[in-house]
Amino acid sequence: MQERKYHAYTLQNYKQIPQIRMLTDDQLEAIEVVGRVLPFKSNNYVVEELIDWNNIPHDPIFTLTFPRKEMLSKKHYNAILTLLHAGADEKTIRDKAHEIRLELNPNPGDQQHNVPVMDKIKLHGIQHKYRETVLFFPSQGQTCHAYCTFCFRWPQFSGMNELKFAMKEADLLHKYLLKHPKVTDVLFTGGDPLTATAKILSVYIEPLLGKEFSHIRHIRIGSKSLAYWPYRFLTDKDADELLGLFEKVTKAGKHLAFQAHFNHPIELSTEVVKQAVQRIKNTGAQIRTQSPLLRYINDQWETWAQLWKEQVSLGLIPYYMFIARDTGAKPFFEVPLEKAWHIYRKAYSKVSGICRTVRGPSMSASPGKIQLLGVSEVKGEKVFVLRFLQCRNPDLVDIPFFAKYDPKATWFDQLQPAFGEKEFFFQHHLSVEKEGYLMWE
Repeated sequence: MQERKYHAYTLQNYKQIPQIRMLTDDQLEAIEVVGRVLPFKSNNYVVEELIDWNNIPHDPIFTLTFPRKEMLSKKHYNAILTLLHAGADEKTIRDKAHEIRLELNPNPGDQQHNVPVMDKIKLHGIQHKYRETVLFFPSQGQTCHAYCTFCFRWPQFSGMNELKFAMKEADLLHKYLLKHPKVTDVLFTGGDPLTATAKILSVYIEPLLGKEFSHIRHIRIGSKSLAYWPYRFLTDKDADELLGLFEKVTKAGKHLAFQAHFNHPIELSTEVVKQAVQRIKNTGAQIRTQSPLLRYINDQWETWAQLWKEQVSLGLIPYYMFIARDTGAKPFFEVPLEKAWHIYRKAYSKVSGICRTVRGPSMSASPGKIQLLGVSEVKGEKVFVLRFLQCRNPDLVDIPFFAKYDPKATWFDQLQPAFGEKEFFFQHHLSVEKEGYLMWE
């Protein structure tokens, strides 16, 4: 295979994209304005092989990666536009952009309260929300091959250092895991950890293969690289070294789960992504797939049914349909919960049992991962039926509970308890001070 050189496009150089001349002045303005607040980055693979430039602005991959005017409120958009037209200096624009970002809920799900403390040191590169699973953010992987416009971790790329999760001290990760023998899963996340070199990843991962870490049974890698840069596994200079690391994990008897993000079937359509999938599978790793449900991208049941069928045909395991988190450009992408459930249910009914490993629609809210099981009528009241797939308090997992039906609700925090209750059944279990929010400790 001919080597493909990676070329990134950012706000500073996006006009070098040959296809950019196809955009209108208003669309170019939107990239300049919205890109000042929400991070923008794309690459030559996404631009040349995934986006249909004859279908702008409706092309789903264009909307997934390029800023659009509607991704900011009119108030916020006009604030930045006014400064640009006035020729304001960069510091003034950056300060206004930061002010706007603070209004976009940059810390969804109380992520800052998942950061543990060890020996009086706050481990800013670790999140430990659920008893069995530790998330680790290698500092060398805190970027992506291209940025998704819906991404709930957009503060990672926006200079909001007070909200950034990152750590390069491998020894602190290993020491923390040794102190927590109930942890069975380590999830390397970001950003995208596969923007780091194989050599750097080995420093974090290979020690976990030793006997002292026998309690670590599953190593997960959350990555969008299969969709946005499959050459990472084919022709990048350390592609073979990376796949060799994957083989070391599986040969050591650990389960390696590659958590792949595919938002639309077009991301599975190229020959290179199919070859990359096969190379990863050949290492013994298992590829699970997940995506949020997004307006303008995949808010049709037919899209999801096709996505799951094509994933299974490639040997991938459909894992999660998420509700987009309540942050950043969510008002642009959000779908009412009831509609999300109907899309999930219809798509689920149109695929065979082998595709029905997927769970959803699911919300990663402050108390845990909450699945919407459906809409029903109980005691004469129309309600949402919900359950925890994961919870800060593991004893509460899989217990059904009910919320008042609300046709406009798009996120869990907008729901109220059903049947006149003052609070949901789990709330008194979680009514602790924010520090010490690790309920299972």
